[in-house]
Amino acid sequence: MQQKISISAQLQSQGRVYLLPLIAVSLSIASCTANNRNIKHISLVGAGASFPAPLYERWLSDYHQKNPNVEINYQAIGSSAGVQQLIEGTVDFAASDVGITNEQAAKIKRGVIALPLTAGSIVLAYNLTPVAHQSPQVNVSTALRLPRQVYVDIFLGKITNWNHPKIAAANPGVSLPDLPIQVVHRTDGSGTTSVLTQHLSAINPEWKSKIGAGKSVAWQVGIGGKGNEGVTALIQQIPGAIGYVEYIYAKQNKLPVAALENKSGNYIKPTPESVAQTLETIKLPANNLIAFVTDPTGAQSYPIVTYTWLLTYHQYPNRVKGQVLKNFVNWALIEGQKSSLELGYIPLSKKVVLQVQTAAKKIAE
Repeated sequence: MQQKISISAQLQSQGRVYLLPLIAVSLSIASCTANNRNIKHISLVGAGASFPAPLYERWLSDYHQKNPNVEINYQAIGSSAGVQQLIEGTVDFAASDVGITNEQAAKIKRGVIALPLTAGSIVLAYNLTPVAHQSPQVNVSTALRLPRQVYVDIFLGKITNWNHPKIAAANPGVSLPDLPIQVVHRTDGSGTTSVLTQHLSAINPEWKSKIGAGKSVAWQVGIGGKGNEGVTALIQQIPGAIGYVEYIYAKQNKLPVAALENKSGNYIKPTPESVAQTLETIKLPANNLIAFVTDPTGAQSYPIVTYTWLLTYHQYPNRVKGQVLKNFVNWALIEGQKSSLELGYIPLSKKVVLQVQTAAKKIAE
């Protein structure tokens, strides 16, 4: 990205996992076009990624305050399930942390448009709460440093205890507990899993050959939870747990997250500044606005970052539905971005906003 993102807002914690089996709010498009003033009531339904769900909840709530005529339901069921429902035509839109593949898009006769609406980081959250048999002198940093090889080996099942010498060497002065590591991963088809495993494949040949990248992979160790909220809940419940979640889920539930070693050898926390530096290196192609950087080179770049995409149809048999969705997207690109930082997401740069606005014009053309 050409323009640096200015970071000034403070992130706020609200102390809860976002459980979003269904978000139902009212939206209106009365102010958008003259014809829309005649709309009495219309409903839209969407489904997909849990990664952006807390932000979508805020956006839908804020939009509802000004626009009360249209009902939008969103289910946070995972990227894979959301894309499948879009293919089957059972939703009006979907959300995915990895966009959509050409093969999947070819199955959608009505056409599909991928719109990056926000971005964020995937963090390694952990629970080193002392258990009854531990010494009261145990002192665990709230910003544990994890080298690249160490966090890969944790997910490979090679490092199985928190006081392992390789973890201790990266954290001098920290009294690590003699506590088994319990890996927590996703059970559902997940864009978050895909982004993480793309990164692990990029930095470790063994991971790439044995496990690979994808929305669902054959985990060597660990237990599974459904959605970011399910993984977060398990990390909270299990002493010694470590798992991967979108930043806001760790932030809201006050789980410590690791500082990860990046390609430059620096240990980087997932701050708005470090995530924004990674986003600046991602160039979105004009044809589908889908791109990733699996191992950023910036000295201060946090290593696991992604956009998350809203997926709409190109054609809507009910053109009012298409216009409703287009209106909401345009609102999210301007007004909605203002609440991103507060919730731990990264607002889009002006350049990306312009790209997405151009693509969004094709909805219901």
